[in-house]
Amino acid sequence: MSLQVSTRLGPYEIVAPLGAGGMGEVYRAKDSRLERDVAVKVLPDGLAADERFRSRFEREAKSISALNHPHICTVHDVGKERVNGREVQYLVLELLEGESLADRLLKGPLALEQVFRHGIEIAAALEAAHRHGLVHRDLKPGNVMLTKSGAKLLDFGLAKPADRHGTGADSVLPTRDRPLTEQGSIVGTFQYMAPEQLEGDEADARTDIFALGAVLHEMATGQKAFEGKTRTSLIAAIVSSQPPAISSVQAMCPPALDHVVRKCLEKDPDDRWQNARDVMSELQWIQQGGSKVGLPAPISMRRRSRERLAWVLAATASLAAIAFGIGYVRRTPQTSPMVRFTIPPPVEVVTVGSPRISPDGRIVAFDATDGTGKAQVWLRSLDSLEARALPGTEGASRPFWSPDGRYVAFAAGGKLKKIDVSGGPPQTLADVPTGSDGSWSPDGVILLDGRGNDPILRIPAAGGVPKPEVAPDPAKNLVSVGWPEFLPDGKHFLYVSGPTRPEDSQLVVRNLESKVEKVLLKTASRVQYAPPGFLVYVREQTLMAQPFDVKALEMRGEPFPLAENLGIDAVGLAHFSASQTGVLVHRAGEASNRQLVWVDRNGKELGTVGEPARYASTWSAPDGKRVVIEVADVRSARSDLWIRDLARGVSSRFTFDPKDDSDPLWSPDGRSIVFSSNRADAVNLYVKDASGTSEEELLFESQEEKYASDLSRDGAHLLFYSRGTETGWDVWALPMKGERKPFPVVRTRFVELFATFSPDGRYVAYQSNESGRSEIYVQEFPQARSKWQVSTEGGSEPYWRADGRELYYRSPDARIMAVPVEGGATFTAGTPNALFRARIASITTRAHYRPTPDGQRFLILAPEGRATIVPTTVVLNWAPAAKD
Repeated sequence: MSLQVSTRLGPYEIVAPLGAGGMGEVYRAKDSRLERDVAVKVLPDGLAADERFRSRFEREAKSISALNHPHICTVHDVGKERVNGREVQYLVLELLEGESLADRLLKGPLALEQVFRHGIEIAAALEAAHRHGLVHRDLKPGNVMLTKSGAKLLDFGLAKPADRHGTGADSVLPTRDRPLTEQGSIVGTFQYMAPEQLEGDEADARTDIFALGAVLHEMATGQKAFEGKTRTSLIAAIVSSQPPAISSVQAMCPPALDHVVRKCLEKDPDDRWQNARDVMSELQWIQQGGSKVGLPAPISMRRRSRERLAWVLAATASLAAIAFGIGYVRRTPQTSPMVRFTIPPPVEVVTVGSPRISPDGRIVAFDATDGTGKAQVWLRSLDSLEARALPGTEGASRPFWSPDGRYVAFAAGGKLKKIDVSGGPPQTLADVPTGSDGSWSPDGVILLDGRGNDPILRIPAAGGVPKPEVAPDPAKNLVSVGWPEFLPDGKHFLYVSGPTRPEDSQLVVRNLESKVEKVLLKTASRVQYAPPGFLVYVREQTLMAQPFDVKALEMRGEPFPLAENLGIDAVGLAHFSASQTGVLVHRAGEASNRQLVWVDRNGKELGTVGEPARYASTWSAPDGKRVVIEVADVRSARSDLWIRDLARGVSSRFTFDPKDDSDPLWSPDGRSIVFSSNRADAVNLYVKDASGTSEEELLFESQEEKYASDLSRDGAHLLFYSRGTETGWDVWALPMKGERKPFPVVRTRFVELFATFSPDGRYVAYQSNESGRSEIYVQEFPQARSKWQVSTEGGSEPYWRADGRELYYRSPDARIMAVPVEGGATFTAGTPNALFRARIASITTRAHYRPTPDGQRFLILAPEGRATIVPTTVVLNWAPAAKD
């Protein structure tokens, strides 16, 4: 900024800088005569000496002074003043309090109500300018200020008199001797410029209308209408292509808004709306309901690539099936045939969470992570061919719907938030455990699963302090409660109570106010009520439905199967959802069998270990000759540990307990194996001689769930991660000698997992989601004085090379990353380098990969065959007529 605070320009005293643009610097100032705050705009030093820019600055003053409109920034004064030996031209404007539309769009698209309100206001401002013979020529979000009184149009520095295509009014400005756009120059901002501007032709009112269409598109979608990696490709897009329809991005968009914007963005000015008043009138008509908002928007057949043509055809057939199914069920609900079809996952994502259908059965919401590691809520309307990410939901998990289908709620970054699916920023409702699952009642109450040993929380849907509704009670053998689901009356809800033995879990129905409850059935699955009178749940990976009397709160009749091999997430959340209109969605599980594959640093597959099986966590012996592997039994799904002799190709069973034994790690001397097991009901830590000739020894027991993570090279400390009642998953260390009293290594309200010792034992690497996504961090051990973030774009599962000179981790898009590091007295990390993209199985445990001590090979836990993300299945007319 070139002006100092307290500088005076006539009666105006500079108070503070406000910002700078291409045509001026803006300051907050005090009008000493009228005792009011104003905005003062001056030319920057680099432009003040140029006669062309001085002319534009004077023209802006004259342009705005000729206008008097509630949605155009008001000019108060103009003047010149000598400051430090130079002449300063200045323009005094009303001081606007608020934020620019550009800043607002950084938070995501606007709600539809705001799109119409501000769109009408901007169109009205343009209509007033055009009526006075002015064309703005640089309409963009940065030149629109959102204030309490509405939108204000700014910066007429590039304005010019309109020609006959404006409103027919004569210009109030003097005739200029030469055009502003001289040979070889283009004035304006490329992203919002009309084709005729890019070609150097004279602009008229219809040029502003093109820019208005681009701004409306961005307001409604949060995405620019035209984009390109280079200026040339951007210009090509503006001149020759059409942006995607708003309704393909925002499922709730009225079809008429697509029509208005599309006509604004016509390439030929004669094909556009011919004046801003017409655009304003159309927007007002849509706002008042003239667009038949309830009708689905037309389906665009534009696809991203030819490879997706098959999905288009399949989806089109699915839409026909929906139309047939819905129409048929209305005519003959007693005999309607069941209709099934699938919808594919978005091509951008690498993981997909549990699907949740909206109450009206029109939109499927799900959380998914793309190749960059960004987790978001996605929406897939059943009358659309593509899913869209919902801006503002970064870091989200487990979305659930409001009863009216207007909002999606989700947990992210330790906050419970809700967001309008038609657009707008998220609203924070409460501080909650990350990753919680919830249910929203018609009476404005949200119940949230705190996960683990946390209580079910009760939160007002308008926001407030969470309060426990149902809490675990160890005295009653109730160690967990979760998965709340409201019944239609909003007074009762279902939840699953977890005793010490998971197989004894029960479904309970509870009155929200009286607290009276009773047990309905034995299940460990999330359960949902589905009209006209069924409870839907999972039993041994089969989706079941059982008749339920919602008034008497009693089960009726026998359960019947709906689908097999249902997907279950890391904590047992079943992948299904039912709407209030009879639409059911579910996802099957990924392929069960996995293959252990040796891969070199270039990603070349060198060979396999054993036959495909239900492998999970693995750990190589220090000598590299043996591998201990967690393997689940096909029939019981219980896991045991096996040792594989790599040279002889022989596997031998290492543990035999009927409960789950998991997460093994080899001691540094190769003589013993530490592992986790729930054989004593709680998940505790055990050690066993690697020869298998002795019994297991209990290392440490407590009520918290915990898993072995790493042993220091000197064998003095064991790292494990444990889920506590206060802070969730944390990293702890257990001394292996003397008194085995664990102490926290990383304990915060975020999720910390998979800690591993540096070879010299001075440092610990681990993953944490404190930034909103999982990243790799390093800190000193045992006392952390400093902390370093090693990954840059998301990461999990860190491992050190045996010499401590390299640290590996897995990126969100399944690349194996290597980071050069230096330890010793101080720690330094270099730039992460991608070695290769691995073919990694979709599992929830650690050990998707393991490096050899020299870092030259990696043991990858790969899917059997070329597995892909399983699509979501949609089922219509699945429920038989409910009996009284």
